[in-house]
Amino acid sequence: MTESVLDYMTRLGQAARQASRVIAGASTAQKNRALQATAAALDGARAELSAANELDLSAGRASGLEPALLERLALTPARIDGMIEGLRQVASLPDPVGAIRDMSYRPSGIQVGKMRVPLGVIGIIYESRPNVTIDAASLCLKSGNASILRGGSEAIHSNRAIAACIQRGLADAGLPAAVVQVVETTDRAAVGALITMPEFVDVIVPRGGKGLIERISRDARVPVIKHLDGICHVYVDTLADLDKARGIAFNAKTYRYGICGAMETLLVDQSVAAAFLPGMAQMFVEKGVELRGCERTCALIQAVPATEEDWNTEYLAPILSIRVVDGLTEAIEHINQYGSHHTDAIVTEHQGHARRFFAEVDSSSVMLNTPTCFADGFEYGLGAEIGISTDKLHARGPVGLEGLTCEKYVVIGDGQLRGQNA
Repeated sequence: MTESVLDYMTRLGQAARQASRVIAGASTAQKNRALQATAAALDGARAELSAANELDLSAGRASGLEPALLERLALTPARIDGMIEGLRQVASLPDPVGAIRDMSYRPSGIQVGKMRVPLGVIGIIYESRPNVTIDAASLCLKSGNASILRGGSEAIHSNRAIAACIQRGLADAGLPAAVVQVVETTDRAAVGALITMPEFVDVIVPRGGKGLIERISRDARVPVIKHLDGICHVYVDTLADLDKARGIAFNAKTYRYGICGAMETLLVDQSVAAAFLPGMAQMFVEKGVELRGCERTCALIQAVPATEEDWNTEYLAPILSIRVVDGLTEAIEHINQYGSHHTDAIVTEHQGHARRFFAEVDSSSVMLNTPTCFADGFEYGLGAEIGISTDKLHARGPVGLEGLTCEKYVVIGDGQLRGQNA
């Protein structure tokens, strides 16, 4: 009899729960050995990884997959290098598990503090990017969690090839195979099962399009760490260095169009717009970026008139909306109204303006004189990231090792009894 999707996912969940108890007690050395062995396995399997990825790319092109998604799907030699480097960097990071902080004596004589512990079993649901398989597996493993990874059907061959390398790494370190499980079925019912198994799964992290994340947030019976959009802004202040601002804005948009940290809206103070926008627009047009602007923008440069929808859109493409604003207050109001609480930057030489921007912009990352595309766990020194959270509970911003743990109280006594003096 063929195993149903629900039975298959239940089996994965049971195995993950058992494996989570093993990995929670694994030593830092054992976890690091698994990460280093996985890196070596990836390095030795470049040909197999590229061949598997080409199967996915060919199928994606044949099915009309959007260019932005094909770009995310590609496993270039540089991205394989990045996965290997990410594994090695995670191995070099301090292990958060077991760290105890804030131990203090209470009047009763007991000591109270907090210890960092794994979350347990983490389900990751993601689209297109096969390198997420390594990012997720490495961070979950180092933080003492078991993981169930469900990539998109468009990346199934790439993910299977990567999973084989992960399994070699786990075996080399003497850890159970179920510490990292990649869902083999492309049946969408697997997602529905994964997000409704609180007895086996402690947290869900979705990485993908807005539709996927909205569905998971709506239907999940397991806590979700998420962000819906990456509508990121760069604001060029009245006291900005305009040469610096052009470099920052250009990099924020064109570094990679398909990442959630790409700038989607450029805000420019009206006092510098005439000096700034013509040269800036020329750089974007030469790069092939379509410009959509407010009325004041269109009076200064050639741009498609922007609609209300443009301010609410994450393009993930060579399209940029531009708005001229009347100062810092209007810039902050625009960001808080239309932004997605992901990443927003100010370009200014005025420290007071920067501090106000930092205090009042309600985003998971706020930046000064640097492009929004730096919003990345690797760039933040986290080694890799499981995702970028725009939630305020339990983690916010790029989620690395510490974001995949929580704390429990530890209490130490020496025979004290409540109701008696120490």
